[in-house]
Amino acid sequence: MSDVEPTIRYTMRAGKPVVEIGGNWTVLNLRGIRQKAARALAAAGTGRAARMVDASSVERLDTAGALEILLLAGGGPDTEVTTREKSHADLFVVVQKNMCEAMPERHMNWLAHWLEEIGRNAIEFYHQAVNLCAFFGEILVVFVEACLQPRRFRMNAVVRQMYEVWVRALAIVGVLCFLIGVVIAYQGIQQLRRFGAETLAVEAVAISMFRELGVLLTAIIVAGRSGSAFTAQIGTMQVNQEVDAMRTIGLNPIEWLVMPRIVALAVSMPFLAFWGDMAGLLGGAVACTIYLDFTFAQFFEQLRDTVGAWHFYTGMIKAPVFGLVIATIGCFEGLQVRGSAESVGQLTTRSVVESIFCVIVLDAVFSIIFLLADV
Repeated sequence: MSDVEPTIRYTMRAGKPVVEIGGNWTVLNLRGIRQKAARALAAAGTGRAARMVDASSVERLDTAGALEILLLAGGGPDTEVTTREKSHADLFVVVQKNMCEAMPERHMNWLAHWLEEIGRNAIEFYHQAVNLCAFFGEILVVFVEACLQPRRFRMNAVVRQMYEVWVRALAIVGVLCFLIGVVIAYQGIQQLRRFGAETLAVEAVAISMFRELGVLLTAIIVAGRSGSAFTAQIGTMQVNQEVDAMRTIGLNPIEWLVMPRIVALAVSMPFLAFWGDMAGLLGGAVACTIYLDFTFAQFFEQLRDTVGAWHFYTGMIKAPVFGLVIATIGCFEGLQVRGSAESVGQLTTRSVVESIFCVIVLDAVFSIIFLLADV
């Protein structure tokens, strides 16, 4: 019966204090039990808590109740407990064995805490890199198997993902790259005018957009837009156990969820980068026509005469690599989601940060390679 209140009575037996316990000692009946115990101890006048417990009158008992009874009796391993039922005795034994003092709070200075955080983050970064490389290797295996069996390529899913990551991203990529082209041209004209070389702003706009900013800005936009979407989509499927259901019926999530997204983004990135380059050149041309009294024909004629094709090719070489990395990280983090919607948000944020970090590192690596190759 759940409505029987717990009872406490302190008494003396053979000169030893004993606490007699009765009623129901479950988590639902323990409200205010400490105050009741204090009043019972004061009424008994023994002056100290008992080390012996008579729980033979206890009707119902759970772990919370057993722990509370032991704490009222001092909570030590030497506390003697008498019970009527064997199940109650076994429960007291288990609770006594697992009772331990709380670990003392660690007090460390700011330097030790800072060094500990650095070490923890370094270890986490190492494990993350190893897991990401293993995931990339698994993708390569699935890709080779799909190449040997072309029917395994889900082209309808690839086309649908290309629409999402390419066509629907054209507006934001075009607007931002156009504005960046305007800014570069304006700043270049202002600085070069001091030397009477403001017409070189054409080369500044073209080379910076072709080699670096066009593809880099596009990759950052795609990481924030499509990479995060990949993580959120797959992560939500993880939370809803749809990915587990796919594995149960014999479908490989890498083949069905990851490959279409990676192929779509790797193919779409060069087109988006080209679109961003053209938008940046258009922005630079508009700025030059305003501040240099150029015509569009003069701008593009000077561009043709002074900027080589390799400046354009270097950006196009980077684009599919950036797309591959962004899609891989986005899908990888989505598959790491566990448990709750909060995990989806955290790993989506991590996906964007890691993608942008890897894109910038790869851009630096490409710059060094192109510098050594003198292109």
